[in-house]
Amino acid sequence: MADLTPSSATVPALTVLGIETSCDETAAAVVRVTGGRAEVLSSVVSSQIAEHAPFGGVVPEIAARSHVEQIEGVIGQAMAEAGLDFGRIDGVAATAGPGLVGGVMVGLSAGKAIALARGLPLMAINHLEGHAVSARLTEAVDYPFLLLLVSGGHCQLLAVEGVGACRRLGSTIDDAAGEAFDKIAKTLGLGYPGGPALERLAEGGDGSRFLLPRALLGRKDCDFSFSGLKTAAARLAERIDTDDQRRDLAAAVQDAIARQLAERTDRAMALYAQAQGGAGLRFVVAGGVAANRAVRAALEATARARGFSFAAPALHYCTDNAAMIALAGAERLALGLTDSLDAVARPRWPLDEAAARDNPTHLPGRKGAKA
Repeated sequence: MADLTPSSATVPALTVLGIETSCDETAAAVVRVTGGRAEVLSSVVSSQIAEHAPFGGVVPEIAARSHVEQIEGVIGQAMAEAGLDFGRIDGVAATAGPGLVGGVMVGLSAGKAIALARGLPLMAINHLEGHAVSARLTEAVDYPFLLLLVSGGHCQLLAVEGVGACRRLGSTIDDAAGEAFDKIAKTLGLGYPGGPALERLAEGGDGSRFLLPRALLGRKDCDFSFSGLKTAAARLAERIDTDDQRRDLAAAVQDAIARQLAERTDRAMALYAQAQGGAGLRFVVAGGVAANRAVRAALEATARARGFSFAAPALHYCTDNAAMIALAGAERLALGLTDSLDAVARPRWPLDEAAARDNPTHLPGRKGAKA
């Protein structure tokens, strides 16, 4: 196998502009990588929460139009905060998928325009690869490592062997954990975004008050399922009428999601440790749900019990941001992995394309997680 990790001894410092527009944040950042370690020179995120809140979720058409309106100003602010002009960056990295394709097209087109006008290399980045490296923005997490990527649209366990080299160990067969958080929060009347609101409501709640289903107990693989939990919680939410009951249900939901994530991660850790021969056991959790404190605590305890080191991004890098896209781009640029200006925006883009082809979690024509 080719070396998928740039040697810090031979790669010069690289400064990359990152652009992220896969969902409802318009983001740009400038990251410099020196000696294999990242320095975030700027990170600007323009949120669309206020625009989508009246609808209880992200409206793709509104998101795409907002990206068009915001992208120029956000990129300009990121460059200004970094104190650089385009003549002092080495490349442009832009999310090319997966995500809401109208939004992805806006950021990718902006990245292509800058690359063409300035004669810079372009890196078309998988949004999930950005999340995979996000912990490396602030911590010295070396390859390889076991990754739990858990967000509103994605829930999967991956062995990350190097830059862009991911092997899927498990994935959701229906809903993602973040989607379950958001949909259950909506049934509780918590509004949008639902995940953080449910976490706040769960504080001080008694999670043992409500019995919620545990999915896939008879299976010994590392796959996830949250649809049954989501349905059961929605039915309970219709029958409760006091603040204490709502608080306890929120705590029960949070505990159930954290437990399932920890149980499947424990299985993956056992498989990963066996494949690694018990050496170099590193675990990373990334994605928006990684910001949930109960989830982090459960996963950190699991890692400790299995002898894995534990790493998670800083809270502001758990949710969508462009710094992670810039870092993924810099790592690819160091290996000469650049893309042409005809790179396409992709609404679906699995990290492990071989596994997605040979063992798909969702059959064609069925709705499911973006990955």
